[in-house]
Amino acid sequence: MLVDLFDFELPQGNIAQSPASPRDSAKMLVVGDKGLYDQSTAQLAEFLKPGDICVFNDTRVIPARLTGKRGEAGMEVTLHKQEAPDTWLAFARPAKKLKVDDLIEFKGGFAATVIAKGLGGEVTLNFNTSGDDLMTELKAQGSMPLPPYIKRAKGGQVEDVEDYQTLFAKNLGAVAAPTAGLHFTPALLQSLEDKGIHTARVTLHVGAGTFLPVKVDDTVDHKMHAEYGAISSDTAKAINDVRAQGGRVVAVGTTSLRVLESAAADDGTLHEFAGDTSIFITPGYRFKIVDVMMTNFHLPRSTLFMLVSAFAGLKRMHEAYSHAIKTGYRFYSYGDACLLTRADEDET
Repeated sequence: MLVDLFDFELPQGNIAQSPASPRDSAKMLVVGDKGLYDQSTAQLAEFLKPGDICVFNDTRVIPARLTGKRGEAGMEVTLHKQEAPDTWLAFARPAKKLKVDDLIEFKGGFAATVIAKGLGGEVTLNFNTSGDDLMTELKAQGSMPLPPYIKRAKGGQVEDVEDYQTLFAKNLGAVAAPTAGLHFTPALLQSLEDKGIHTARVTLHVGAGTFLPVKVDDTVDHKMHAEYGAISSDTAKAINDVRAQGGRVVAVGTTSLRVLESAAADDGTLHEFAGDTSIFITPGYRFKIVDVMMTNFHLPRSTLFMLVSAFAGLKRMHEAYSHAIKTGYRFYSYGDACLLTRADEDET
């Protein structure tokens, strides 16, 4: 499909620079086949059914942005996927003059060697420490890898350390937050439990590739960056049991949806999963397992807007986004949410 089909104009004023407080006070646009409804995320349980299951991503964002030097030249790297205990794929700035075997030095003897160069500023870095020691260095020297549309002074601000983590954050490895999960509070979770809605957790370590613009003219030419995901056998069984009893699978965020769809069989049965996925969902994709999705508002021409258009219908999503822009919804990572039901195949 032509990437131009997923374009729209977004005023800068609609881009959220900080999260709602409390988190579940954010607005939520309910997008259904009978129209659009302006609600709040605190009301989520009202739009779900007893016996449904909400699936959350429990990845935890690491301070993946580092500033160092290559010789006398300044260098910024943003890690985006771990390849080994001491090796990460990263995006480097400036990358043009970087060469294989170049050394990037940080503080206190912490350093990384460039062992491979890719396209678009991507490099493979081998650090001089690994595992828990490498994570200790990242916590000491790194900053939260906020997306470029959230404007911060160099080094960010203290509040982002907590603001950019979800209530479910547990498994270290993401370099971007699963932002739909940012809306949840203990009170919101309690309201789901009170209504008889189940919950489950999966893992997808969100990579910085999620921010990359689609630079091709046709979606068939776009290459997705791989991300690591995991679903336990217990979680797979819990979700399969819900489906067998007629409950719906509610993916909280595009990341939860992508790992669920990656692990599901064609008949909708979910299996234990551990590995990389580079699933790219565009209109025409046949969804296997997810019935409802809660997600934030995404960038124009992005793979995420393509995904929600595949899920709820391209025409419907353009109408929803137009309404959201006109009525002051806040977009992107710290922005508001929308609740989508899956469209019939002829609507996508």
